[in-house]
Amino acid sequence: MWKSQFISVILPTYNEKDSIAGVIGELFDTGLVDEVLVVNNNAAPGTSDEVARTPAREVHEPLQGYGNAIRCGFREARGDLIIVCEPDGTFFGKDVIKLLAFSDDFDVVYGTRTSEEFIWTGANMGFFLKWGNYAVAKMMEFLFNTVCLTDVGCTYRLIKRPALREIEPHFTVGGSHFGPEMMLITVLKRMKIVQIPVNYRPRVGESAVTGDLVKAFFLGLRMIGMIWGFWLRRFGRRLSGRPMFAEPSVQPGTPP
Repeated sequence: MWKSQFISVILPTYNEKDSIAGVIGELFDTGLVDEVLVVNNNAAPGTSDEVARTPAREVHEPLQGYGNAIRCGFREARGDLIIVCEPDGTFFGKDVIKLLAFSDDFDVVYGTRTSEEFIWTGANMGFFLKWGNYAVAKMMEFLFNTVCLTDVGCTYRLIKRPALREIEPHFTVGGSHFGPEMMLITVLKRMKIVQIPVNYRPRVGESAVTGDLVKAFFLGLRMIGMIWGFWLRRFGRRLSGRPMFAEPSVQPGTPP
């Protein structure tokens, strides 16, 4: 609990069998997390056995993709404050304390992995990934005249339940670029958001996306295209006098 608020943490899992139990333990060891919800997204064999050894609750999402897993987690989580983390060991469980502290003043708290002092030796944050994430985040900041952003790809984040209810009908992405879509929607909704540095450690096992620079490059291009697409839509709607989010394009739980 955090100031009488129930805390849920969502862990989407696909290829994290060897690290997920340890991450769940770290989260509960903080003494603040009330629920860890594991979203099994067609995960590696044996993952469910590892989760069963912990107090976490497991649900299954048959639609492949990071965004589909997180959207499932948002529907299933019971918390007043909902945190999204990774089960691969890259994030510190204790950093939930940072997110919770800033939740007193903000609707959404995003993590950033590009602060040099918080990047651990051996973490997958080389020159290309670090400055690529930084540059795309700054592009978003400039185009939408929003708060200081330094990482467009960090998945460690917190959102309050009322803010989630407001943005959830507008989710459309089921893949790896769901995180920036969520960020764009909160920016355009003019929610109170902030981005803070979090520890970033070496991953246990191999990432399906950022472990491959070619995949990471094309994912970055997709993020850039989505950001410009949002900007053009907003510009067009301003010219026509229509609000950006007049009607949700996708209802909660509808596949993209």
